[in-house]
Order: sequence, then structure tokens, then C-alpha cells
Amino acid sequence: MTRPSLTYAAAGVDTQAGDRAVDLMKAAVGATHGPHVYGDFGGFAGLFDASALREYTRPLLATSTDGVGTKVDLARRLDVHDTIGQDLVAMVVDDIVVMGARPLFMTDYIACGEVVPERISAIVTGIANACAACDTALLGGETAEHPGLLAPEEYDIAGAVTGVVEEGEMLGAHRVRPGDVLLALASSGLHSNGYSLVRAALAAADVDLEAHDDEFGRTVGEELLEPTRLYTPICLPLLAQGGVHAMAHVTGGGLAANLARVLPKGLRGRVIRSSWQVPPVFTAVQAWGQVPIEDLENTLNLGVGMVLVCDPQKVDDIRVAVQTTDCDAWVLGEVAEDGEQVSGTYVSGTKGVDGGSVELIGQYRN
Repeated sequence: MTRPSLTYAAAGVDTQAGDRAVDLMKAAVGATHGPHVYGDFGGFAGLFDASALREYTRPLLATSTDGVGTKVDLARRLDVHDTIGQDLVAMVVDDIVVMGARPLFMTDYIACGEVVPERISAIVTGIANACAACDTALLGGETAEHPGLLAPEEYDIAGAVTGVVEEGEMLGAHRVRPGDVLLALASSGLHSNGYSLVRAALAAADVDLEAHDDEFGRTVGEELLEPTRLYTPICLPLLAQGGVHAMAHVTGGGLAANLARVLPKGLRGRVIRSSWQVPPVFTAVQAWGQVPIEDLENTLNLGVGMVLVCDPQKVDDIRVAVQTTDCDAWVLGEVAEDGEQVSGTYVSGTKGVDGGSVELIGQYRN
């Protein structure tokens, strides 16, 4: 018996759906293209005019790649896909701004079980809108359909960004001095890390994502999908006024582990826990899963999304400038000489960096 012929569509890949998705997202992506983007939309590769870098004495290119982890599972379960793109942009763009780098362009990658044009367009439009907010061109991307590997409603996203910083203006541990002040910038919520813990806590307490929570002022799902705050448009203007020596983007590993990465060996960041009120979403996760505070600190940002290490003479001006952007900022602690005496939780040698240390002191506010 002759077997029926097998088409690509019958194998589960709909190229026409992919084309429709591109048509739906085209305007949003094009809106991120400034004068330095070269060529038309839809090429095999994106082109960026690098002649602008001639104004630099020694331009250093900065790059970062990341995803948003298992937060996409909650977006899928709630069928809300227009916020997850901002999470992706924040994860990569804010990782290079800590070097003092200005993001130039970004690319994205979406793997899915089935291309649903409206869903793909919502994801990419979210990416494009966040790129526009950071003055970053969304230069290209790829959507790959993986039938049989992913369920029809499943997807994952990743992205990469490239930026530039003048060698003499790069931020980092080499600029940090004893007496520098740690300035916290508030997170918008959970951001995009630790969602395996969050999802396990949800399951342990059998929490309904659609239920309204009075403490959140919205549903549980809406609170958990709150997109990651974009710090690049907040932080880049600060660099021109001076006084910022280093920055730490608080992502996987929590506050202490990420701050220790930008401190030099021999110095200790002293973080005062009582300097801020931990937002309700974090205490809710703790209660849902009966999560030990140590695990919570080592996994989630607890309300601090970015830390600026500042000149003590300029920290007040920097704090005021941050607060004009509707992002709360407060003094978190200070940098001191490292020593043997430890009165709190001590963290060092994180993320493979042989650098400074961080001590978390006291208790959080009730």
C-alpha cells in the first residue's frame, strides 16, 4: 500500500502562520529602528551602522543574553502574553547598564509548540515596546515551531543585547571605595527570577491565580506577572552627573550575591535590612510555601531590583534624580573595610567572582 505523502504542515509546522505573526509585529519592531539601523525589515541578519562609535576613544562592546525562566508558565496559564517581553528586555539590557554601557540593539528568539500569530505578536510587541523605552533597536529575531517537543500552548523566549561604553567610563569594582553609599532602587515585584520556587509555593498552598488579593489590590496572577522594571532609562542619565561607581542588578541569587560581584576584594557591603519594607508579594510567597527566610533572600530580590554604589557626597542628588522617575530609592547601607567581625549574614565568593563580600545586618521591618 502506498503511504500518503507527508507535508511540513502535516508534521506540525505552519509557515504561513509564522508569516502572519511577522506581519502583526512588524510595526512595533519598526518603531524601535532609528537612524543607525541599516537595511529593511525581514533580512537574514540585522545591520547596525557602527560609524557612530568613531566618537569613542576606546569603545568597549558589552553583551548579555538571558531568558525569563519559568515565569512563561504563568503567562501561559493566564493566557497573558503582552508583558513577558518587557521581562526579557530588562533581563539583558539592565545587565549591561551596570557596566555603564548604553544598549544599542537586541535580538530575540522564541521557541513554541505551535505558532499562534496573535500570541507571538503580543510577545514581540512587548519586547519592542520595552526596547523603545530603552532607546534600543530590536534588530532581528527568530520564531521556531517545535511540534512534538513542546506542547501547542508552550513556548520559551530568550534574547541578547549589545551595547557600548567608553573604556575610561566603565563602572565596576575598580571604582568602589570605603565609605561609598549603597543606594537601593525599588523593584516592581518579583521580576523574572525564582519562579520555580514561586510556582512550587503556589502549588503547595493551592493558590488560585484568578483570585483577588486585597493586599495586592488585584488578582494573584496579575501581581505575579507584573513586568520587571526597566532600569536602563533611569540609570543612564545618572552617569552624566557623576558619582555612581558601580551598579548591581539584583537577579538570580538575590541581593547579597549580586552586590558582592561588584565590590573589590577587601571591601564589604553592609546592608541594613530594616532600611526598607519587604513588599507583600514576597511575604506571600514565603507564607504559601513556608519558605525559610534564608532561601527567600538567596532566591528573590525582596523589593530591591538595583543597587547603586555611590560617592557619599553625591548620593542625595542621585537619589532625588531617581525619584523623579517614579522609582523609589533609599540608602541601603555602606561600603566598609572587610574584617573578621561579622554580626549578620555574610556572603562572599559568589557567581565565581573573587571579589568583595556583603553582610546583611539586623531584621526586616514587620
